[in-house]
Amino acid sequence: MVDFDEPFAGTDALAAGSVTRYQLRHHFVKLHRNVYVAPGVEATALLRAKAAWLWAGGGGVLAGPSAAAVHGTRWLGASLPAEIVRPGKLHSTPGIIVRSVDDIESCVVDGMTVTTPARTAFDLARGADIDRCVEMVDALCNATGTKVHEIEVVVARHKGARHLTSIRKVLELVDGGAASPPETHTRLLIVRSGLPVPETQIEIYDGGRFVARADMGWKQWRVLVEYDGAQHWTDQVQRTIDIDRYALLSELGWTVVRVGADLLYRRPQVLVERVRRALRRAGALG
Repeated sequence: MVDFDEPFAGTDALAAGSVTRYQLRHHFVKLHRNVYVAPGVEATALLRAKAAWLWAGGGGVLAGPSAAAVHGTRWLGASLPAEIVRPGKLHSTPGIIVRSVDDIESCVVDGMTVTTPARTAFDLARGADIDRCVEMVDALCNATGTKVHEIEVVVARHKGARHLTSIRKVLELVDGGAASPPETHTRLLIVRSGLPVPETQIEIYDGGRFVARADMGWKQWRVLVEYDGAQHWTDQVQRTIDIDRYALLSELGWTVVRVGADLLYRRPQVLVERVRRALRRAGALG
């Protein structure tokens, strides 16, 4: 059976009798040569990766954002082209970047050959925009549990690769605890402001009872920084949970600096000063 909500090879659908040539031509969206999907299906990074795999006929290795998507990375965006590495003379096509690499670390996920999580991080870290690279590698590490030292092993294996300086700068800033791009941006702002580096995903207990998992903070000073997305303000159930949660954290002696999009992106200096004051009151700063 052909799943029309996933990219599919037109020749396979025709051979299975699932569609006629007329239906294929007029009732489906052509993504690439011989690759189709039903109209209205969301064009995610994962869908683009699967379409590229079909386009290449199962030959080669999905890499970069495509490999990251297959590994479960979120926040990649649908506008990024798919990326595949394979030998031979297959050239790039609109929506797919084809690269030639002799030595690449790979594994198989859901029947597709992709770069390993550590190699994927290595490739994602080679971009010109350092913050965007950190954001993507954070998300990949969060999804896969990959550690920086594993990525550094790949770096050591490819000492002659381009952009190694950029990769090392990115790895110095990576923390797989970030659960969203704004959390990465918040952490980078704090670090670059000269404040102590925060720990991410801090679990807080009252005796043996789990109370909360905070985005980032400093256990020794009982200071937390929490990024609240839109749902924390618009969802009444979430709002009630947050009110009770922050009241309990306060009772347990924790100071919470809450961050929203306006504070982070329009008034970053105010955010930094609030964190600085909280740390100073806690005795972290002189």
